[in-house]
Amino acid sequence: MGTGADQELELPLLALRGLVVFPHMVSPLEVGRPRSVAAVDEAMMHNRLIVLAAQRDPKIAEPAPADVHDVGVVAEVKQLLRMPEGKTRVLVEGLFRARLVMTTEPGPSQGAMHARVAPVQETDDGPGSPEDPGGMRRQALIRSVLTALDEYVRLSGYLPADFVSAMSGVADPGRLADAIAGQIPLPFEEKQMLLEVAGRLERLEKLLALLHRETEVLDVQRRIQSRVRRQMEKTQKEFLLREQMRAIQRELGEAEERDSEAGELRRRIQELKLPEAVREKAEHEVARLEKMAPMSAEAAVIRTYLDWLLALPWNRTTPDRLDLETAERILDEDHYGLAHVKERVLEFLAVRQLVRSRLKGPILCLVGPPGVGKTSLARSVARALERKFVRFSLGGVRDEAEIRGHRRTYVGAMPGKIVQALRQAGTRNPVMLLDEVDKMSYDFRGDPAAALLEVLDPEQNHAFSDHYLELPIDLSDVLFITTGNLLQAIPRALRDRMEVIAIPGYTEFEKVQIARRHLIPRQLRDHGLSPKHLSVAPGAVTAIVRAYTREAGVRELERQLAAICRKTARRVVEDPACRLKVTAANLHRWLGPPRYHDSPTEAEDRVGLALGLAYTDAGGDLLSIEVAVVPGRGKLWLTGKLGEVMRESAQASYSYVRSRAEQLGIPPGFYERLDIHVHVPEGAIPKDGPSAGVSMAVALISALTGRPVRRDVALTGEITLRGRVLPVGGVKEKLLAAHRYGIEQVVLPVDNLRDAEEIPANVRRQLTLHPVSHMDEVLRMALAERPVLATRVPVDEKTGVPVAPPAADVGGDAMWPETA
Repeated sequence: MGTGADQELELPLLALRGLVVFPHMVSPLEVGRPRSVAAVDEAMMHNRLIVLAAQRDPKIAEPAPADVHDVGVVAEVKQLLRMPEGKTRVLVEGLFRARLVMTTEPGPSQGAMHARVAPVQETDDGPGSPEDPGGMRRQALIRSVLTALDEYVRLSGYLPADFVSAMSGVADPGRLADAIAGQIPLPFEEKQMLLEVAGRLERLEKLLALLHRETEVLDVQRRIQSRVRRQMEKTQKEFLLREQMRAIQRELGEAEERDSEAGELRRRIQELKLPEAVREKAEHEVARLEKMAPMSAEAAVIRTYLDWLLALPWNRTTPDRLDLETAERILDEDHYGLAHVKERVLEFLAVRQLVRSRLKGPILCLVGPPGVGKTSLARSVARALERKFVRFSLGGVRDEAEIRGHRRTYVGAMPGKIVQALRQAGTRNPVMLLDEVDKMSYDFRGDPAAALLEVLDPEQNHAFSDHYLELPIDLSDVLFITTGNLLQAIPRALRDRMEVIAIPGYTEFEKVQIARRHLIPRQLRDHGLSPKHLSVAPGAVTAIVRAYTREAGVRELERQLAAICRKTARRVVEDPACRLKVTAANLHRWLGPPRYHDSPTEAEDRVGLALGLAYTDAGGDLLSIEVAVVPGRGKLWLTGKLGEVMRESAQASYSYVRSRAEQLGIPPGFYERLDIHVHVPEGAIPKDGPSAGVSMAVALISALTGRPVRRDVALTGEITLRGRVLPVGGVKEKLLAAHRYGIEQVVLPVDNLRDAEEIPANVRRQLTLHPVSHMDEVLRMALAERPVLATRVPVDEKTGVPVAPPAADVGGDAMWPETA
């Protein structure tokens, strides 16, 4: 039959789904779509010719002209068979390649699509052609393709063995490429690519590359199947041997409990999908357990070890909530103030939102006095992130095994606190609070702070080693938060790995707000009360803060509110209809007389009495430093349970006063006839630190010159032998303490002026800060203009040596008589 392979033809178009037909290829097709059936019927009514072109997307049910590839095959319909349910089976034979010049849509009656096609002129690659002058390239390609085809047939088993022999008789490279491509199972896109190649040798080269690739895939597949087959044979062999061993054990009368226990452990190991190293370790321990007597001590150790190993969250994590608005709302709901800490948490969330991959978690260290909300703030962080929260205290921990765990060779061995916390959390990315990190100790059993270095170092904690588990544990997803009261007590190596956030304490206004928003509702709820039973006026809360508490945090404030709620609960039980209200006027009926006065300062300026600011583990505090001068032989007494550093500050102050005696108006020989007693009240409380040096020097100079110290001035700073004032720590806490005690004038080192910027604005407005760098500036600010007495120390007119007064004259400010 004539095909018209040299001119354009107008033929019905049959769109193929996921199938490519090559020239000289006989293919059976099943036709079911109305357009396709109409195209076959039209071809049968005319010259049996039809255009076969593949769809670009096989999923399209009714393709448009643009959904069909531009290159297809003009084929002849050899046979047609009608099937039930409207199906039609046809047998077609590809004649030649054709390019679709124009495609027309079917009419409204769902007829066939038509296409005007032009034959594709294949490049002549025969002997003597420009592409292959001697025909050697063609022969080499044909041989290479046949060799690759032979290897492919041998590995796949997909084609009959005589297929290679049949192909070796095809001399035309283009026809050889079409015949092979039509028989091997290549992807649809690659077959279409071969159909569109017009050059015969080029088509054969591309087919050769595809054959090599498929051969390599088949070789890898064969090796995998062989390995799987060997593994299955090994597993079946082990299963058979294990069953035989169980049968022998049953014949020997051994209990079957061990078998069921081992089976249960193996089932758990398979279900948990553990990491490879953990799975191998667990299976090894199960195998050891099976070989041991059930009641042996070693078997009990292995059972405990496996329980720990399988209970840890090796793969379980919780997704982070990265919504900044929600996190900010939660932090504001749980805590009032603490803007710096909240800002740091929101910054962490923002970075996590931008960097979705693993981010080395920060190690936050919250430092501040008790009761400022360090632990509850860590809970709020976990709630904002929607992470699990676990906490354990490091206070009093002095054994390294508490962190790293005990080795299994010891009796009663257990994992360390880190692993225990992970098991308690149930996820590998909890918020873990290490409380009281400043109260660790060490002895002959090791240094737990050194063990914590690996836990808190982001560069190391991805493979933390626990002595009990003997397996690396990834702690890089854990958000560690540590707390402490004193920054100086935290080991320096740990401080270097943590981001320290200071929480110095609350102002009076902040305490009142915290009580109204958080403490009072919580205490009412805890005591079974409601707002209709008890109401606390704002003035009463302020009075409690001022007269019944003296702290940096709000712990004592909460205790006082709890005391009020307890008394209310008793009244409510006696009379359910009672309605009680606490005001500033009736507060003494609930809590008794006030414990603290509004201000601990003196009513007037005093000689030898200076007010110093100190930093303690309970926050900032005000110290009264007293100096008394008595007749004697030049002794210096220090009392008040002073620490070594504070004693050195007193010695430095005394040496400075002696060196500047003449400039200060003090007789130069006073230290030979006078004893000086320096005392810091509340002697039962330990005190230490260098920041009282300036206060001691002012008190000494006041006692020796008779000039009183201003009662409204508080002092802090370290002194040198030449009178320089050095910066100190805890400035924010000290300024809050001055504000709490009603002090308005504060003298502090000039280098500490930048630390004052951290205090709240309402407190800063009520304080007048005087930055100083030398004691001369301190004295001008702290001492009154004229002394109480004309001459503080009487001097012998002839010798210039201080004269001791009679014993009867010693006492009070009048211990030295006035001189004209």
